[in-house]
Amino acid sequence: MGLRPAKCYRYIKSRAYTRRAIKVMKKAFIRGVPGPKIQIFDMGNKSKREWEIGVDMIAKYPVQVRHNQLEAIRMSVFRHLNKLIGRQNFHFRIRTYPHHVLRENPMATGAGADRFQQGMRKSFGKPIGMAARLKKGKEIMSVYVDDKKHIPIIKRAFHVAKNKLSGDYSVIINENVGKI
Repeated sequence: MGLRPAKCYRYIKSRAYTRRAIKVMKKAFIRGVPGPKIQIFDMGNKSKREWEIGVDMIAKYPVQVRHNQLEAIRMSVFRHLNKLIGRQNFHFRIRTYPHHVLRENPMATGAGADRFQQGMRKSFGKPIGMAARLKKGKEIMSVYVDDKKHIPIIKRAFHVAKNKLSGDYSVIINENVGKI
């Protein structure tokens, strides 16, 4: 079975469900959480140097982004920038990390499914993935360059990334960024 659509995991105004200890220690640790698909957060020219221009993609309202979406935008933006700008001419950084654990109450279908299924009784759910919860105004990714002629290329790469994400995002350009 494929992944459930993102609308099944809308942003709810509660704190992220993580492995942290809460008041009831018995319920604090989640067993069997799959690791996030995204492993690389800094790409391109990683040297500690000063950059002239920074381009950020920012969430317009609170949204939840799954780890496979983060990996998809990382791959597409890096491929686009690497091909058109060159690896040594930019620094690309994913600015968020998936902490929230997504759960699913699997429902059986087909003949005989009603005999072993309990419905919504004890429907805590099994961990199926991770997600990053973004507040309004939080940066999801940033690209740093030295030349203004690269800004349209970065905007095009961010446009491709927006199509892979749920939610609405805006692009902000900062000049004289300095060291990152």
